[in-house]
Amino acid sequence: MKRFILLSLVVIAVLALSACATPEEEWVVTVAVENQYLPFNYLNGQTGEPEGWDYDVWEEICVRLGCTVEFVEASWEGMIQAVADGQFDAAGDGITITDERAEIVDFSIGYISLEQKLIVRALEDRISSIEDIVADESLKLGTQGGTTNYEVATKYLPEERISAFETFPFAVMAVVSGDIDAAIIDDVAGQGYVGENAEAVKLVGDSLSSDWLGFIYPKGSELAPQVDEVLREMMQDGFLDELNLKYFGPDFTITYDDIQFPE
Repeated sequence: MKRFILLSLVVIAVLALSACATPEEEWVVTVAVENQYLPFNYLNGQTGEPEGWDYDVWEEICVRLGCTVEFVEASWEGMIQAVADGQFDAAGDGITITDERAEIVDFSIGYISLEQKLIVRALEDRISSIEDIVADESLKLGTQGGTTNYEVATKYLPEERISAFETFPFAVMAVVSGDIDAAIIDDVAGQGYVGENAEAVKLVGDSLSSDWLGFIYPKGSELAPQVDEVLREMMQDGFLDELNLKYFGPDFTITYDDIQFPE
């Protein structure tokens, strides 16, 4: 009888501890995106839903790591510093890997290389290369401020001849309107602008720079090496090849006319 009473007490104690125990906390990873940088992240023009390379790759990363990804819309202007300050666990947005940025954030391994090109009005016949802009002081060049595209521009022109815009769409709109004559832009994003607007803009000249892109994290992030391992797996098992074909291949026809811009 005493043995039965003792066993009953043990069972009750175990049940009580189980009831008081808290479930393991969900591992949530916050990823900053701009939501206006084709094809990495954007808002579907018809549904308003977020889509893009960053969304697909981070969803898969968290499937493989056992985390949940939470995308947070952030402006490009302060994104890198916000990650450095620990406001986000990571950021996508096609960020070029540079030594200067690596002083305040940790980078992932490079996941894709992009070229920087000139975008001009479709009927523009004065500009076929960056040298044409350098030689003619009447020509105006612009790009998004705080980007490696702006840094490339300063290698060719003094800053007083370069217009810095808050976003790439504003820079391209300035080209179309005639406020500037050309803009430096990543070739993939440039193709997104040209798309169905071949009557308005075109890409010209040779590549001005070839850059590796990577995710960024706060310094010392424990997430960074885990994501690097997953990225290497994706490269080996073909996932990244399929994703790059989806978003950078000929079947991707979404242009900036097809998306919504954050308010």
